[in-house]
Amino acid sequence: MRRETLAVAGVDRIGPYSLVRLRRGSLESGVPGQFFMLSPPGRLLPRPMSLCLATRKELGFLIDPIGPGTRALAEVVRNQRVAVLGPLGNGYLLEVERPLLVGGGIGVAPLPYLSERLGRPPAVLGFRTEEHAEAAALVPNAEIVLEPRLVTELLRPGHDVLACGPTPMLEAVRRLAPTSQLAWEAPMACGYGACYGCAVEIEGVLKRLCVEGPVLTAEAA
Repeated sequence: MRRETLAVAGVDRIGPYSLVRLRRGSLESGVPGQFFMLSPPGRLLPRPMSLCLATRKELGFLIDPIGPGTRALAEVVRNQRVAVLGPLGNGYLLEVERPLLVGGGIGVAPLPYLSERLGRPPAVLGFRTEEHAEAAALVPNAEIVLEPRLVTELLRPGHDVLACGPTPMLEAVRRLAPTSQLAWEAPMACGYGACYGCAVEIEGVLKRLCVEGPVLTAEAA
C-alpha cells in the first residue's frame, strides 16, 4: 500500500463511462480485484475504484459518473493531479484451471486487468443498454447480454467463475456456482478497515469488504 499524487494521462469516454488513465509513478498494480482509493478534486472523501488496466506507465480506472464524487473524477483533465492510495484489499486467486469472467454493469471494471493476467479467458457480461455495453470492448472474448436477459443464462458448467457486479447478480451467481470468486461492492471512506463504512451483511455475517474482500469465495460469503 502506497499513497501518491498522480498526474492524469488522459480520459477516454466509453459509452456512459470514463476511463481515467493516470501516470502510475511508483505505485504497484497489485492483484486483479484489489482497489485503490482515488480522491476526487474538490471533494472530501476518496472513492474506491478497481484497477481496470495496467501498463508500464499508466493505471486505468473505469468510472461511472453517478454522484458528485465520481463525476468529479470522470471530469478530470490531462495533467490534473489525483491523490491515490493502494493497492488495497484482497483480489482474485489466479490459480484456476478453467476461468470464466462474469460482469454486470460497472462491475466490468476489474475484468480487463483480470483477463490480461489470466490469458484472455471467455467472459459473459450484462448491461442495461447498448450504450453501457460499449465497455465490453475492454474485455476480450466476451459474450454480451442486455436487460431483460441475465448473465446467469450464459454460465457454463465446469468453469471457475470470477465475477463482479451488483449484489443481486452476485447472489444468483453464488447459487449457481458455489466455488466462484465474487467481488462485492460497497461505499468506502478509508479503504483499510478503520471506519467500518463498507461493512455489508452476507448470509447474516457482517464483513468489512476493504479488509476481508472485496473478493470473497462464494463458499465464504
